[in-house]
Amino acid sequence: MEQGSLFEEPVMEPLASRMRPHDLSEFVGQKHLVGDGKILRKMIDNDKLCSMIFWGPPGVGKTTLARIIASHTKSKFVTFSAVTSGIKEIKEVMEKADHSRSLGIRTIVFIDEIHRFNKAQQDAFLPYVEKGSIILIGATTENPSFEVNNALLSRCRVFVLKELDKNDIYELLKRSVTDKRGYPDLEIKISDKILKTIADISNGDARSALTTLDMVIMNSDIDEDKVTVTKENLEESISRKSLLYDKNGEEHYNIISALHKSMRNSDPDAAIYWLSRMMSSGEDPLYIARRIVRFASEDIGLADTNALNVAINVYQACHFLGMPECNVHLTEAVIYMSLAPKSNACYMACEDALIDSHNTMSEPVPLIIRNAPTKLMKDLNYGAGYKYAHDSKNKLTTMECLPDSLIGRIYYKPTEMGNEIKFKERLERIKKWKREHRDIK
Repeated sequence: MEQGSLFEEPVMEPLASRMRPHDLSEFVGQKHLVGDGKILRKMIDNDKLCSMIFWGPPGVGKTTLARIIASHTKSKFVTFSAVTSGIKEIKEVMEKADHSRSLGIRTIVFIDEIHRFNKAQQDAFLPYVEKGSIILIGATTENPSFEVNNALLSRCRVFVLKELDKNDIYELLKRSVTDKRGYPDLEIKISDKILKTIADISNGDARSALTTLDMVIMNSDIDEDKVTVTKENLEESISRKSLLYDKNGEEHYNIISALHKSMRNSDPDAAIYWLSRMMSSGEDPLYIARRIVRFASEDIGLADTNALNVAINVYQACHFLGMPECNVHLTEAVIYMSLAPKSNACYMACEDALIDSHNTMSEPVPLIIRNAPTKLMKDLNYGAGYKYAHDSKNKLTTMECLPDSLIGRIYYKPTEMGNEIKFKERLERIKKWKREHRDIK
């Protein structure tokens, strides 16, 4: 047993922990889920739970809601961390949950940041979810369609939590300075204007708002058991980071735009700077990596066919390592993308084809390129006249594959940048051959 020091100072829990709601009457926000008559509220009140995923931005109550559910339904509550929970530990806890179920005790397993669990870790929960040994509640800020295994996701109901509005945050802050759980030994004097300012800059994140409030109060003048918070205290306590960058607000999109446009403009120094701004502000590295993957095809494409490989490899490296180790991989990627030859030919081809496809949804597939697996289809001339390119010397045919109304339409218009000049030359040779060998009617 670990012994504490005689000289150890007791550590007070963060304000967000002290003010964590105990039941739904104290829970703010998410009325579309836990308001009277809403689906999740009914499930909780009727004690008819299923495994579920809470998907939403930070600080909107995902963990709190899971704890309330466990308390309200009288269930054993177990939490897992992607960092500290190995396969062995997961299986040991699952076996205990299996045993508890046989005794009539239900176990709710809460997995915060489930998107950080690898496939093997997620798979370890699957058989116990399937047979009902546990009710799994996962919380994630990432789209579960991409970050949660399909087998596990198909057995969970996804609930989307929204960022809290300013009134929700204000209500929570107001309660924190009056409820004895907040500051039991202090009388807090703070204006509604200051509370509303903190709510305004919190970007819907309750935890961030409470942390800011705690910092402001701790840095204000204390006279015996009274604390008076002034506008100056607020200004001194709020960091530039919280004012100038938020992961869900406008500045988030401004900075990712700056990164994208710096790479497009072949400016590696600017790209590295904006990347560093995002990483310093706590941006999810996988979000940045996904944007780089998109950039590799949208702005480089076939001008450098290795760009997409680099982007995908960097995404995988970020997935394996996480921050801070993956910062150098992201830097490598933005330098590569900045210096690569640029072409938006693939992007423009996609955009132009999408317009035509939306306008010609009723166009039938030409009979000549339809598959004919049955006799009836063959009798209806499906595949009649089809020319198999591999049977020809040049692996080319003059067969038209576009619908009749779109014959002659050109979507891919290669540039002469980088490797794309080779694709342009190849395409021109193909078109020339087809013109020369096309049947004269």
